[in-house]
Amino acid sequence: MSENKSNWPLWEVFVRSRQGLGHKHVGSLHASDAEMAIGNARDVYTRRQEGVSIWVVPAESITASSPSDSEALFDPANDKVYRHPTFFVLPDEVNHM
Repeated sequence: MSENKSNWPLWEVFVRSRQGLGHKHVGSLHASDAEMAIGNARDVYTRRQEGVSIWVVPAESITASSPSDSEALFDPANDKVYRHPTFFVLPDEVNHM
């Protein structure tokens, strides 16, 4: 292992739980490649066998919006009240939606 571990890329880890439908970000780790990142993510983030699927994504591949752009990105949705669940009246037969 001549490669220095501090030069390994950073990976973002997402795990889908047994009860969940979607993957959730659980943390980050350094690994030399995707295979190692999945193995390390399994060892670190699913110790109690709570996961059924793991995604690892190189952190450098993630593009995020800036908090300073939040007004331009999210404020246009505020004038569309029909998108809010409180706009709809649910029948009594529908429970816990």
